[in-house]
Amino acid sequence: MTTHIHPTAVIDPSAELGEDVTIGPFAVVGPKVVIGDRTRLLPHCHIVSTTTIGRDCVINTSAVVGGDPQDRKYKGEKTDLIVGDRNRIGEFATVNRGTATGGGATVIGNDTLIMAYVHVAHDCEIGDGAVITNSTQLAGHVKIEEQAWVSGACLFHHFVTVGAMSFVAPASAVRVDVPPYMLADGFKENTRVRTLNIEGLRRRNVPEASITLLKEAYRAIYRGKKTMEEAVSELSGQSIADDPYVRNLLDHLAASHAGYQNRALERFRTDKTRLIPRE
Repeated sequence: MTTHIHPTAVIDPSAELGEDVTIGPFAVVGPKVVIGDRTRLLPHCHIVSTTTIGRDCVINTSAVVGGDPQDRKYKGEKTDLIVGDRNRIGEFATVNRGTATGGGATVIGNDTLIMAYVHVAHDCEIGDGAVITNSTQLAGHVKIEEQAWVSGACLFHHFVTVGAMSFVAPASAVRVDVPPYMLADGFKENTRVRTLNIEGLRRRNVPEASITLLKEAYRAIYRGKKTMEEAVSELSGQSIADDPYVRNLLDHLAASHAGYQNRALERFRTDKTRLIPRE
């Protein structure tokens, strides 16, 4: 197999191209970029620098991938963007590299779909199979866990975590962590859980026994008379917590509550002067 490069494309000499790579008209591949086998770069896309893209990916027209982090603390340090296999990045999407103070890399897993006009800021982490819909904007240090679905035109506060297999409704302003397996929205108000994402769990082949236990946990946490902290603590000591899905939910909620303003990742800020103790 051969690599197909349009004569108008610009390829930096230090770039490494795999087998059967396709690079379309006016695409630009910058320094220290690695492109995996069978990946396609469509017209006018720009892979800026120090970016690794896996196999069988599609980078759509006019996407800018691997650009400098939009962070005032960034002083030109070498940082990375790491993109796994079988990902699709939509038209005019922007994905920035990491920062030296934030771990050094933005990471996208495998089999993700990042649609048109999405922005993925520095130091974000996107899990396997996640979907991020058109025009959603992720601030720095946001984590989207595996198989989560983020609807269109959502805005994310930095250091937010969206749990596995959850669903975020359209036009949500997401300021706090979204627990795994839940359906949440934040339209015109702070993000809140509305219900268990039952249909999403079934589509992802979660066992019915685990779904039944998650329903029980959901009722105790969100519909019971105890506070969330009391309910999580009580459930953690019961046999229901032996289920791996319930255990993940309880651990996620405990970590979020421990973080500043219910964002677990806030604990990992490197600028300690900006940390505010949780009341």
